[in-house]
Amino acid sequence: MTMETLMRERLEAALAPTRLEVVNESHRHAGHAGDDGSGESHWHVVIAAPAFAGQSRIARHRMVHAALGDVMLRIHALSMDLSDG
Repeated sequence: MTMETLMRERLEAALAPTRLEVVNESHRHAGHAGDDGSGESHWHVVIAAPAFAGQSRIARHRMVHAALGDVMLRIHALSMDLSDG
């Protein structure tokens, strides 16, 4: 299973998003610190989920980290655009 598939499955199960984009940006960081050579170290997610309603930005980030669980240990960088839309 690819990292993208794993991330997508976990985020969908935990947050039931109405919008989910999982973008591998590792190619933009090749040779930089944190590039482990796997091609799956740097990610960007766009998530709109009702579960984020009323939550602070930090709480939303924590929800994503919790949803990804041990996958976070295999990710060097994760940027996020999160909304309750």
